[in-house]
Amino acid sequence: MQNDQGRVFREAWISGVRKHYPGEPKAGYVAPWEETPEWERQAAAAVYGQVREFITVSGGAAARLTRAQKGRFVALCWIAQIYRHFPDPKPSYVADWDEMPEWQRETDADIFERIELEA
Repeated sequence: MQNDQGRVFREAWISGVRKHYPGEPKAGYVAPWEETPEWERQAAAAVYGQVREFITVSGGAAARLTRAQKGRFVALCWIAQIYRHFPDPKPSYVADWDEMPEWQRETDADIFERIELEA
């Protein structure tokens, strides 16, 4: 099940990147699940679980969040996973919401909304 959740997260990421990224995205951004590194698979599954639990414990109230609030939640959960897997990550990997590129913020909001459909 965790593998399926991670795959859903990854598919939502790829879809968002293809929709929002300006120009041609890096190959790693749109690599299929099978080519995704193990740490990233684990992180994707973990963040999916965090978002789904957040939606559940809100009793449906999470639906009232703005797209930016939804995206921020995904971004913070992802940043925590980066710190978990990398002792000294690049600053761009752990950039705060306001420092993230627009395409990434939109993609994170799309991910939250994709998980909402399944919750």
